[in-house]
Amino acid sequence: MSGADLPTIFDPSTCVRKGLCPVTDIRHQKGALESHSLYFEQHGTGPEKIILIMGLNSSSFGWSRQVLHFGRSPKHTILVFDNRGVGNSGVPRGPYSTSGMAEDVIVLLDYVGWKEPHSIHVVGLSLGGMISQELATRIPERIASLLLGVTTPGGYPWTNFPPWIGLKNLAKATFTKDIDQKIPLIHAMIYPTPWLDSKAEDDPQGRTNREIETETHRHRMLLTRPQTLLGALSQMCAGLSHHVTPARLKAISRSIPKVLIVTGDEDHLVDPKNSFYLKEQMKEAEFVQWKQTGHALHFQWPKRFNELVEKVVEEGRQRVKSEQSGSGVAGFSSGVDRATA
Repeated sequence: MSGADLPTIFDPSTCVRKGLCPVTDIRHQKGALESHSLYFEQHGTGPEKIILIMGLNSSSFGWSRQVLHFGRSPKHTILVFDNRGVGNSGVPRGPYSTSGMAEDVIVLLDYVGWKEPHSIHVVGLSLGGMISQELATRIPERIASLLLGVTTPGGYPWTNFPPWIGLKNLAKATFTKDIDQKIPLIHAMIYPTPWLDSKAEDDPQGRTNREIETETHRHRMLLTRPQTLLGALSQMCAGLSHHVTPARLKAISRSIPKVLIVTGDEDHLVDPKNSFYLKEQMKEAEFVQWKQTGHALHFQWPKRFNELVEKVVEEGRQRVKSEQSGSGVAGFSSGVDRATA
């Protein structure tokens, strides 16, 4: 199966390519047998190429509000995919590692032809941010900008566990098959309760955010192939074993033209202190913290998040142009912007 006929929640009018990318056990090894495939979709035809890397046990459908926006933008092309072990991608034998999942991304980038120097803008959230760190140590020459959202450099496995409320709901959600029982557990992990219970902005029906997100999540889950327990636990192993040393973080910060770290202040899955630590090690990176914001900040505040991605893409491109013109890369921000909701 090519993957072109698989069901999707994305707008088909902006889709320029979709399918399954074959991945081998060892990248670039001639004659290696395929171990799994990655499902991907490419939307838009703009010059700025953005790849979005999703977090733990969530399919590419979690980027719906970003694909809707950037897929229609004349400035951008956006690439989304299902990590190994979730959605329409294959489920190779685990456990997984963030380094191995980063190798998957490189295979996909090669497959779609995104190989030019400083041509790619990388956006990674949560586990996707961990994968993005590993990616940035492997192909820094291809990356123009890097946005690391609600993520961590990791450490010892016991330091990578979520806060208790997130860990409790994550465990329950992993073993719950009924959608109507699973969705409230997921929402308790990724959104602040006051925000869920408040009226949604610009909703003509006057619904709460909880009502809208429940409907949205149910639609996504009904169109997504159910995740296997092997896939879920193997991805968790990747998160628990993740560790990027301070030396590697410093190298990423120096080598990528534009790096931005963003987090909320009510994150029940990845403690915001991890983002502060990332900033301490990545001196050139810009740091942003949003108040009254949970783990799924890209869904809680889609307009603000999309504007942030646009800003990072533009600044990354300008710094690349500055370097290419011979004036050097300048203007890296080391300040802290603690924006309020």
